[in-house]
Amino acid sequence: MSDEQTRKVIEQFNQAFQLHDPGLLKDILGENCRLENSGPAPDGTKHVGYDECLQFWTAIAGNEHMTFEVEDVWVAGERSVCRWTLRWGGGPKDFVRGVNVHRLEGGKLVESFGYVKG
Repeated sequence: MSDEQTRKVIEQFNQAFQLHDPGLLKDILGENCRLENSGPAPDGTKHVGYDECLQFWTAIAGNEHMTFEVEDVWVAGERSVCRWTLRWGGGPKDFVRGVNVHRLEGGKLVESFGYVKG
């Protein structure tokens, strides 16, 4: 898989959260998708399988009270790292910064690990 193909999938993934459109996730997740969320500390929650991952991300992407800002994306083959900021209010401390480490397989997102500054 080329860097360009991976970048396209990751851009669609990020747009689901930026546009509050969980429907953008449906065609890019693998059946064997696995994600590890950043919270709660210390290990976060783990979700396995297409349905479980889609349900988890749909709840976040559909939340119009949150703003997801992409800071930077690095791509190498079927892997990517996205640095981001998630805001949930207008206060000076109503945000968290973090990264997602992704792996694709056959053009589908199959692994995502989220980490935050804390």
